Amino acid sequence: MNRRSFLRTSALGGAVAATSLAAPAVAQGNVTWRMVTTWPKNFPGLGVGAQRLADRITAASDGQLTVQVFAAGEMVPPLQALDAVIDGSAEMSHGAAYYWQNKSVGLSFFTGVPFGMTSRELAAWVRFMGGQEIWDEIYDQFGLQGFLSGDTGTQAGGWFKNELTGLADIQGLRFRTPGLGGQVWGKIGASATNMAAGEIFQALQNNTLDAAEFVGPYNDLALGFHQVCKHYYTSSFVEPGLATELVVDKAKYQALPANLQAIVRDACQAEYDAVASDMYANDPRALATLVNEHGVTTHASFPEDILEAAAKASVEVMTEIREGGDDLTKKTIESYVTALNILRTRTEGTDLSFLQARQKYFTLT
Repeated sequence: MNRRSFLRTSALGGAVAATSLAAPAVAQGNVTWRMVTTWPKNFPGLGVGAQRLADRITAASDGQLTVQVFAAGEMVPPLQALDAVIDGSAEMSHGAAYYWQNKSVGLSFFTGVPFGMTSRELAAWVRFMGGQEIWDEIYDQFGLQGFLSGDTGTQAGGWFKNELTGLADIQGLRFRTPGLGGQVWGKIGASATNMAAGEIFQALQNNTLDAAEFVGPYNDLALGFHQVCKHYYTSSFVEPGLATELVVDKAKYQALPANLQAIVRDACQAEYDAVASDMYANDPRALATLVNEHGVTTHASFPEDILEAAAKASVEVMTEIREGGDDLTKKTIESYVTALNILRTRTEGTDLSFLQARQKYFTLT
């Protein structure tokens, strides 16, 4: 799907939405819930994943809980999706928890942390090492319940109009990158900002931005960044395993019968893995298109001085959060760090050794 076609579809969807904002329907025991998302309509991987999640819930419940999806801008602007659930305009939102770090910095830890957990490590922490319980405490403050709902894997580092030769090239760079990663880039000299997917291309085109990162080749190809930027850094240190979330109105969720609650929860877990597979399958194919058909120059990693400075800045950001945050934020980061230090012994001691050996010795054609 090219950038024009899916953005055109998004615009058309807004007209349909204007006739679809009635209150949730309840008929013969069936319920219709509205899911607002931060993604453009039909957006590869993430937007499609949100729709697939809605379809899973609807099908598994045999229509007892029907989920109607509204893409970014169809009901509310993308970065107001969570507020729509808080104020009761919608029952569900689909996005990324770090978009809401202005409500609680602790939410960033359930999306992506610079030099932090991979997607498999994050799922292990949330599901089996106390992360979900802490996440529940944070969202309890807003009457919400969050679930992991998708996984991009390690994201790309971003698009740049010029090649980065070292740390000096970062100074003053206007860079779209959200969450804790934005704070890290800010510490090493960039001017970091967040904006929704559909706004980034124009900002690059009119020179409001010098660089941008969003997800990876599968999404970035559709967004058309290659039309403005030709230098693509394919490995991110700020989003090593980004998770998306489904957030629901907690009171309405708890009022559902137990079987429907289980369907929502289990559908999210299934979709977490489905999005990961979708991204893993399509990222390398999209990257080949970017290189072979659009002349993009790829860089496997940022220059060493940038990585070293960013790692130091990440430690500083984590320390500042731990020392200056509220009790719940401190509890979040302490749980995260404890889990990371356990989980990385598996990832670095087992997975990494295998990958290095495969890269060095094994080729099959």
